[in-house]
Amino acid sequence: MKIRVATYNIHKGMSYRSHPRVHALKQAIGQFEADVVFLQEVQGKHDRIAEKFGSEANGHRHWPNTAQHEFFAGEDRHSVYGMNAKYDHGHHGNALLSNFPIAHWTNTDISDHKYESRGILHCIVETPALPIHCYVVHLGLFEGSRTRQTQSLIDAVRETAPDDAPVIIAGDFNDWRNTLSDTLRKALGVVEVFDEIGSHPSLGDLVRTMARRQASVRPARTFPAALPFFRLDRIYVRGFHVEAAQVLHGAAWAKLSDHSPIVATLQLTKDHAVG
Repeated sequence: MKIRVATYNIHKGMSYRSHPRVHALKQAIGQFEADVVFLQEVQGKHDRIAEKFGSEANGHRHWPNTAQHEFFAGEDRHSVYGMNAKYDHGHHGNALLSNFPIAHWTNTDISDHKYESRGILHCIVETPALPIHCYVVHLGLFEGSRTRQTQSLIDAVRETAPDDAPVIIAGDFNDWRNTLSDTLRKALGVVEVFDEIGSHPSLGDLVRTMARRQASVRPARTFPAALPFFRLDRIYVRGFHVEAAQVLHGAAWAKLSDHSPIVATLQLTKDHAVG
């Protein structure tokens, strides 16, 4: 079975100039043509912005009257939202959009201090082949916090996903120095989608892959969207071959969020193939 996934930090649906971009973001998410979308900084509620931008113009509201994950999902997709940060006028967190039913979900608070509210949203997605364990992640800005939160992520995956289950972990890791990837690879048996592209490498490809692994494999640059330099966003997988992966960037994407999205095409390994 082939599955297409994407991860995107949407900056709460606001441009860097504080203009609402939710309608453009909904169109952009549709352009992913992804079966499962991992979203961070999703606005579940924001009374002040809704009051300011909620009036109708050109046939629609600048700000939807539903939570962003429900607005992005529409009537055709399943969606789940995990609230992380709560304040007087609203809250935001992580979300998962899926073309497949979501059989079960939990949201775990992994906040490391009072200044940042972070969480792991775990969803079991029921595909025609078998259940896939999906984890939406947004780690902290401080390296010590990220290290402890990564251990919480490892513990969560070990506790909730069987060892032979396919796993997708995606989100904004804020890991600009790439200090966490080796820990996740060793602890969970995952690979990041840019570690290696293609499921049938030639001998030459294998030699180059080994050379890359001996050197430090680097994720893609995704931040800032206008001119990506920092490697913040990731998609880690287990039980899949990575057929393709790309960062979507350019002037149009830079108007939507400060992060660029990653889109990847995955193929279940033979061990998990059905039929």
